[in-house]
Amino acid sequence: QVQLVESGGGLVQLGGSLRLSCSFSGTYFNVYDMGWYRQAPGKQRELVAVIRSSFSTNYEDSVKGRFTITRVNAKNTVSLQMNSLKPEDTAVYYCNARLYTREYWGQGTQVTVSS
Repeated sequence: QVQLVESGGGLVQLGGSLRLSCSFSGTYFNVYDMGWYRQAPGKQRELVAVIRSSFSTNYEDSVKGRFTITRVNAKNTVSLQMNSLKPEDTAVYYCNARLYTREYWGQGTQVTVSS
């Protein structure tokens, strides 16, 4: 069984930075595709960034150039460095692990960007 625990959310001002981390408990972390999703109030959950087992990455258009997703297989962690934050980045951010039909979610961490 896989468990995901996020950390690093909080309140930050416009233009500030935050770093989210996700700790993966389980086996074979290195074969999972890992992603960060977010859900703002009244909106659907959306993919923010993904880093595959191959280390290839994809980003949602609005965060390109501002957010960076990384993974350290030796530590079973995936991180999301968020720079130049905007109020529209305010959301609950969720860590996701996916391997074929298996999918796991963290409990989420709140990110609030004030203007």
